[in-house]
Amino acid sequence: MRTPLVFALILIFTLIMAAGVTSVSPKMAVALGVGVAIFVACLASTELALYMLIFSMLLSPEIVVGRLGGGAALGRGVTLRLDDFLLLLVGFGWFVRTAIYKELGLFARTPLNRPILYYIGACVLSTGVGSVAGRVELKTGFFFVLKYIEYFIIYFMAANFISERKHIRYFLTAILATCAVVSVVGVLQIPSGGRVTAPFEGEEGEPNTFGGYLVLMLSVVAGLFLTSKSGREKMILAALGLLIVVPFLATRSRGSYVAVVPMVLALLAYSEKKVPIVATLVLVLLASPFVLPKKVMDRIMYTFTQRPEPGQIRIGNIHLDTSTSARLRSWRDVLVRDWIDHPLLGYGVTGYKFLDAQLPRVLIETGLVGLATFVWLIYSLFVRARDTYRRARDPLFKGLSLGFLAGLMAMLGHSVGCNTFIIVRIMEPFWFLAAMVMKVPEIEAEASSR
Repeated sequence: MRTPLVFALILIFTLIMAAGVTSVSPKMAVALGVGVAIFVACLASTELALYMLIFSMLLSPEIVVGRLGGGAALGRGVTLRLDDFLLLLVGFGWFVRTAIYKELGLFARTPLNRPILYYIGACVLSTGVGSVAGRVELKTGFFFVLKYIEYFIIYFMAANFISERKHIRYFLTAILATCAVVSVVGVLQIPSGGRVTAPFEGEEGEPNTFGGYLVLMLSVVAGLFLTSKSGREKMILAALGLLIVVPFLATRSRGSYVAVVPMVLALLAYSEKKVPIVATLVLVLLASPFVLPKKVMDRIMYTFTQRPEPGQIRIGNIHLDTSTSARLRSWRDVLVRDWIDHPLLGYGVTGYKFLDAQLPRVLIETGLVGLATFVWLIYSLFVRARDTYRRARDPLFKGLSLGFLAGLMAMLGHSVGCNTFIIVRIMEPFWFLAAMVMKVPEIEAEASSR
């Protein structure tokens, strides 16, 4: 029954393509052809689809199409990247494949299924209510919610496929190789004098986003380095870590610098090798006044040395810069004033003005219901990563789970002044890594039973 169904699907696609090619431009015909080729490849191999997603996470161009209304959008328009379309093709191919091969299952059983489901439900419900109440423009809310949950598709695709140690090793290698490429691209931007951003970000880059991604990757590299038994691996990881640090500093993202603190604290709290961490930390602190670029030091000090301007928050004789003041003021406005108007379900996604801070945004958009499900999800991630690290026997698994645990803490620190957990360029690799960590206990249990 499956073979005829596959041939029927191919025939339908062929007929659609034949009809469409005659009525579109040559460029569109080529794009359609490439799209169908990707879909067929993904249908044939989920593994190939996942590799394509990994390499496209940070290496795909983005464009802004149209402009949507709504307070949270601020007239920005919806940002689309190659991997958005790739994910659409891959996701559809995945659904078709699971429909044909029913034994594959659509969603793997993981400890995160319920919190993910409830969090998505809270976003959808609050946005629907906000749309009915006139606070959310339906089109705007729909597309932003779609962006919110995009990375969960990657999580379930990866969790469904990963079943062996080699899968984790090869996928992790691909993720780190992608990081090495974008780090080199970042280094090449430094001579221009501007703040470093991820490649292919269009006219206006997001250094804070790139900084958050690099902190996440640095966490994983540190975890693997601390647990590796191979001298060769340690040398490669140390070189990659140094390569990441250079563009990371050049982002001049203060929020990303702050994220390093909880990352280091997590490594100190959970790593079995605390001496190398402390030694490295002391060395960095002693050397930083002499080796840190002046622009980095100026960027850090700018928080407290910006000349007085309207809108600054004053603490004693210190004036916080306008950007930091705006973030702190947004926390205050949400927590002590605005969320009370719609406490349970919030204003709906995009129903409130733009906020560059994760927890206040979750609270104001989805209310106490959404915040509770979000905290549940993050707590479940933390507990599982911690337990996986403590119980894992394989150095690769211990390093991955330790690095992810430190990365999770870093992202929480980063999210104080950024919408970290809804930024696709950070969350796509984050949730792919999460899927690998969630599968570690199952893989080790299966290996020990053989």
